[in-house]
Amino acid sequence: MAKTDLLRFATVGSVDDGKSTLIGRLLVDTKQLFDDQLDAVTEASIRRGTGEVDLSFVTDGLRAEREQGITIDVAYRYAATPTRKFVIADCPGHVQYTKNMATGASTADLALVVIDAQSGIKEQTRRHCCIAALLGVSEFVVCVNKMDLIDWDEEAFLKVASSVEDLATALGVRRVSVIPISALLGENVVSRGSNSEWFEGPTVLEALEAAHAGDWAGVGEDEGGTTTRLPVQWVIRQVGERRSYAGMVAGAPLRSGQSVIVLPLGKTTTVSKVETYDGPLDQAEAGISVSVHLTDDFDVTRGDMIADVLHPPTVTSALEATVCWFGAAPLKVGDRLRLKHTTHSTPARVTAIASVLQIDSLTLEAHDELGENQIGVVHLATATPLVVDPYAENRITGSFVLIDEKDNATVAAGLVGLPQILPHS
Repeated sequence: MAKTDLLRFATVGSVDDGKSTLIGRLLVDTKQLFDDQLDAVTEASIRRGTGEVDLSFVTDGLRAEREQGITIDVAYRYAATPTRKFVIADCPGHVQYTKNMATGASTADLALVVIDAQSGIKEQTRRHCCIAALLGVSEFVVCVNKMDLIDWDEEAFLKVASSVEDLATALGVRRVSVIPISALLGENVVSRGSNSEWFEGPTVLEALEAAHAGDWAGVGEDEGGTTTRLPVQWVIRQVGERRSYAGMVAGAPLRSGQSVIVLPLGKTTTVSKVETYDGPLDQAEAGISVSVHLTDDFDVTRGDMIADVLHPPTVTSALEATVCWFGAAPLKVGDRLRLKHTTHSTPARVTAIASVLQIDSLTLEAHDELGENQIGVVHLATATPLVVDPYAENRITGSFVLIDEKDNATVAAGLVGLPQILPHS
């Protein structure tokens, strides 16, 4: 299946704005659910005493979520229409689950932003949009929800739409669609409603079917990104044969006969064969897991990277990075953590905290620590060299996580360099 046939999108926004209900409506109205799934949602709604079928239960699968009526974890669902397949990440809206939202957005092509028409853009909506843009999501489909509660007031819709478009422009989002909807009633979600004849844009489903897709696995050089990248995940040793190296292709395609460099070793060689479970390939696109044979037998290990000799990634032990901090205790200079980048893991130390992003103004302000759910620019020193690209060029080789070694908790998501939405120093 071509990359453009599969759209990965994340629903983002503040709590109670209707994200889970919208996804439930999309799945029900496109007939993606079996009868027993609808029966389970109906039974859960009766137990909760909602008085009607609560479509948010379609994605809120955890018992704790159904009891509280909120989304805690990221709920993944899959859907298909005659023209496209979808991977849907329903992200939680509460501020304490921001790290879960970042997880859902990290592999998304598009953010489905849900806003309550009555209250407009909230602080958490801005935070989610900011994180999505930081993570390289370049297209927003914005659903102004609960329009039925304001009698489908066009002027109120246009006011919210103007605020959203201003925010998207400030974040550098390239494509934005704003749609008035009622997720509860299903108007303008899959089918057009009769209450918004003044709106001439697409339905939510039409916007999703027309959206750009395929960037989640790394952008190729012809699209303004990097040349070939293959982080080595496994070294395969077979009796009587030379070693091969398994991993997922990122950036531009990997071809048999291609000249490559092995980093951080710094040795050049040629790809002699590219294989998958189904057999050899002449060329492997980004997002495909392959086994690669090289003409030279080097000491390649897990965590190394095979890259095109043209425009190779940077080998460094010092990073300037944009970090979204999830830990309860603030991040401070001198803190020691474990950094996980692609298939490589290494101890790291915070050498400087340069600044913190102010969500309201989208400006950087000097600060000496990074608090929970704050985003800032941090300098890190690693015990072993990393092979990285700027995140703006490759979302896979330009991203990492920070782990607290005391309890193995993931405490931060990091992006190499300063993404375009931040002012550059």
